[in-house]
Amino acid sequence: MKPLIVIAGPTACKKTASSVAVAKKICGEIISADSMQVYKYMDIGTAKIKEEEKECIPHYLIDEFMPDEEFNVKIFQQKAVEYINKIYSNGNVPIIVGGTGFYINSLVYNNNFMETNLDIRHNIELEYKKYGTGYLYNKLKEIDIEYAQNIHPNNVKKIIRAIEFFYQNGIKLSQHNKEQHKNRTPYDLYFFVLNMDRQKLYERINKRVDIMIENGLVEEVKKLMDMGYSSKLVSMQGIGYKELIDYINGLTTLDEAIELIKKGTRHFAKRQLTWFKNQCDAFWIDVTEKDDYDIAEQMINYITNRRIK
Repeated sequence: MKPLIVIAGPTACKKTASSVAVAKKICGEIISADSMQVYKYMDIGTAKIKEEEKECIPHYLIDEFMPDEEFNVKIFQQKAVEYINKIYSNGNVPIIVGGTGFYINSLVYNNNFMETNLDIRHNIELEYKKYGTGYLYNKLKEIDIEYAQNIHPNNVKKIIRAIEFFYQNGIKLSQHNKEQHKNRTPYDLYFFVLNMDRQKLYERINKRVDIMIENGLVEEVKKLMDMGYSSKLVSMQGIGYKELIDYINGLTTLDEAIELIKKGTRHFAKRQLTWFKNQCDAFWIDVTEKDDYDIAEQMINYITNRRIK
């Protein structure tokens, strides 16, 4: 089997810089497993890697879709497999980096996905427009409480997909995911999850949001709105975007929006950690007191020692 490295973990946990350090040492190329960094023009709010930070390491699935284009787990899986094969043909090692656990598992375990039933989805979307997110979320809790508890109550995309899946296939999406997780990976897999002291992580998140605002996140959101991108788009519902849209539309103050972004990001990081603990078999690294190269060295040592054994 060919090698595949995964570097996952919650937001603001040093994944980006440490993955570049690993790639430089082992001739790696990086594929982003982030559901937001794939969109063009959404740079600051997604903490997208800057060109100079890539240090000449090729990166894929960053800036490849317009904000109004559909991007989902199935598209991610298809594109990522194409890039993995391209990286192998270059004689290099693919490194999957990101915090979207569902996307990562779909790739690592080669999960199968049912085709979308447009009629079912249309009817659910009509219910959403008529009754709102809370109504749909309560319906999902009745259908699949386990899945509902692992997603945000306002994540309309995932709520609709889970209800659609149940109506189409007659089984819960949480059950399907567990069955798919039993699949054996087709790769020589090295799966790392980076983590740190919870309080330190939350401090990093709060500081990161302040830096995003200083770097022009409000202006970035205004530009997207001026370009005609609707607040109802999946991309524009991302944390940092939806809160600032409300601010720009006069529904909140800037200070209120910033606090909501910080709170939403902290909750998101907590959900990411819960997901990785429950859904994947990985080698966990505490990065609280480590710099990027120390983290990279620990991963490389783990890979080397496992190969020797």
